[in-house]
Amino acid sequence: MNVKPANLPDVDAAWRFLLFNWIVVGAMTATLVLSVMVTNFSIGLTGVLVAIGYVGIYAGFAHANARSPKRRDPQVMFVLGATAQIVLTTAVMAPMTYVAAATNFPMQDAALLAVDRAMGLDWAAYVHYVDTRPALASWLNVGYAMIGWPLFAIPVFLAAKRRYQRIEEFTFAFVAALAATTIISALVPAIGVYQQIGLDPGTLKNINPGAYLDQLRDLPPTREGVLRHLDLLGLGGIVTFPSFHAASAVLFAWALWPVKWMRPVALLANGAMLAATPVNGGHYFIDVFAGVAIAVLAIVAVRRIGQVIERRRMGFVLPRPMLPAIVPAE
Repeated sequence: MNVKPANLPDVDAAWRFLLFNWIVVGAMTATLVLSVMVTNFSIGLTGVLVAIGYVGIYAGFAHANARSPKRRDPQVMFVLGATAQIVLTTAVMAPMTYVAAATNFPMQDAALLAVDRAMGLDWAAYVHYVDTRPALASWLNVGYAMIGWPLFAIPVFLAAKRRYQRIEEFTFAFVAALAATTIISALVPAIGVYQQIGLDPGTLKNINPGAYLDQLRDLPPTREGVLRHLDLLGLGGIVTFPSFHAASAVLFAWALWPVKWMRPVALLANGAMLAATPVNGGHYFIDVFAGVAIAVLAIVAVRRIGQVIERRRMGFVLPRPMLPAIVPAE
């Protein structure tokens, strides 16, 4: 079998991007800690310890591998490192959505519904169309619930193609999109369209509106100051506008695009997530459009940041000597 070393410039650039991402994620973590300190929120210790343990193990192995003079493997470095950053980001930003909601700005459901109607979009008709077609509703139920698995699968698939910098670009875009949706949700709070149009989700026969019901359960007491103790293991985030599910669908499809055999799967799965967002999450159509726009902006931003990191070392250099992984030649 012919072998060739991994692309060293790509590995070095990806490593610098990984370390840059740690700075970004660290700043977000510090923001959460400060927010908890200056408010009356508290976070359950069990969830914190689980998150710290998970992130610590993955990040520790990634950085130990990077510093190993004999066993350094870019696939290990970037899969474990990126996974640690993504897990830490979700652990930080889920409670941050509650802190954001506690700012208690005026609700904007009426305005969001008015925008949908001004565009000529009939949300109730869309829900009825989906709910009366069991096969379609089941497909969208699965699509909406798939938001978690790509976060772990994407680094693995990209590492197999030795697209290490794309792993780090995806990680940054994911972090940026999640931060943006959280901040905007504080300024444009909304609870969702079911309540706004007076439709009881309990009457639905085939659609699973569980995410909307979680929002309905947690958002009002958060805004009223009643819900202040947060368990990381039970939080899903309470964001309506913009939709992070919609942003994720675009980011996942973009991230997997370099893996040619995954393109049809990515389009099918993420298309289902996008189509399910209004009905399963109780989102307005404008929420979906805004989420897509945020994902596009995050991709544009991360590509430019990646170009800068490729040109500048910024002090983030892999320990030497660099021993490239041996991988099959294509």
